[in-house]
Amino acid sequence: MLLQQIINGIMMGSVYALTAMGATLVYGILRILDIANAGAYAVGAYLGWYIYKVTGNLFIAFIFSMILTGLIGVIIQKFIYYPIISKPNIIPIVPLITSVGLFTLTGDLIRLIAGPSVKNYNFKFETDVIKFGKIIIKPEWIFVLLLTAALLALLWYVLNKTKLGLAWKATAIDAEMAKAMGVNINMSMALSYILGYGFAAAAGIMVGILYNSIVPAMGDVPSYKMLAIIVLGGLGNPIGTVVAGLLIGLAETMSAVYIGSFMPRDAIAFIFLIIVLIVKPEGLITKKSA
Repeated sequence: MLLQQIINGIMMGSVYALTAMGATLVYGILRILDIANAGAYAVGAYLGWYIYKVTGNLFIAFIFSMILTGLIGVIIQKFIYYPIISKPNIIPIVPLITSVGLFTLTGDLIRLIAGPSVKNYNFKFETDVIKFGKIIIKPEWIFVLLLTAALLALLWYVLNKTKLGLAWKATAIDAEMAKAMGVNINMSMALSYILGYGFAAAAGIMVGILYNSIVPAMGDVPSYKMLAIIVLGGLGNPIGTVVAGLLIGLAETMSAVYIGSFMPRDAIAFIFLIIVLIVKPEGLITKKSA
């Protein structure tokens, strides 16, 4: 049923958008394609799992996992990325290679600390499924959609209605000019990592609840889908990231149903990316139109 597949696609696309949002915010200021953000997705999932097992409270698990993962992001920015990008005549690919190394290190550290075995959240909703005629909706889908919408609404508010958001926009447009006008660009950078890594952590927990399993390598697939999404959405464009994430989620779901195993589901993101870049190289939504 078409409507059923649309619902499934929107659900997956919202998780993709949330995962890629961190990399979008970081690129907006530092102009770094931060692959390590996909590592934050896995770190957040594991931190959430441990906190949930200790407290038995999913809300506390979300809040503290997002905060702790965001602080890890700030530490990475301050002590790893900033010393690299502040050097004169640095080659742009160096920060990218650094982020790939950090991502690989993150997966290995998780494996060493938490072990290679699968962890289960075992969070149970009061009902298994909700039916509307022929449409079947799982309660965890509603949970993911509502929480994603709430987090994206929070992001919109911070970026558009607060001084921190104004500072982020000014720094993203021209960091040197923003600094000259008295904008605290260090605070803007910290905001990017707190929100970006925190959102990735939330997405990791959502996926852990959705599939009732987390593994050290769970960030591998999101890492390359994240790249496709932020390029499709127009580099550094939060609105474009949401649109691209939803479109890829819908494309994957529809292809799985109507094309079947002829084309691997995870290849859809890059096929979609190639087609869009041929037609519209600047991405789906440019900053001028956002």
